[in-house]
Amino acid sequence: MVRRDESRSPNRMEEEIYAPIMKKTQYLTLVCLLAGTAGLYGQTLPKGDAAKGKDTFDQQCGLCHDAATTDKKMGPGLKGLYKRPKLTTTGKPTNDASVLDKINTGGNGMPPEKDLLSDADKANLLAYLKTL
Repeated sequence: MVRRDESRSPNRMEEEIYAPIMKKTQYLTLVCLLAGTAGLYGQTLPKGDAAKGKDTFDQQCGLCHDAATTDKKMGPGLKGLYKRPKLTTTGKPTNDASVLDKINTGGNGMPPEKDLLSDADKANLLAYLKTL
């Protein structure tokens, strides 16, 4: 005769069987969510066109920034921007991410351009700024 352990109800047995499976499922779900989110934050802009970026610069940025010199207008002159080790206004390293962040968020009198410029416009603008 097989003796049944009365302390282990059928529900308790199911929990013991399915708990490790559920734990693995939750873990995999979390990993997939994090991987998907990381992909969103790591998105890069399409390759930009410097000529179109110059047009965008002239229309949106040229009033406050000088492209031909480092002299300050309302904002800093941007000649040689990508040759500088750091952005003068934020102290962040000069790279696409920090320049794009400055374009998007503005600050110190610069208006945020996040909703005013398309991703293509921003990519074109970055391509142009690299030519200065």
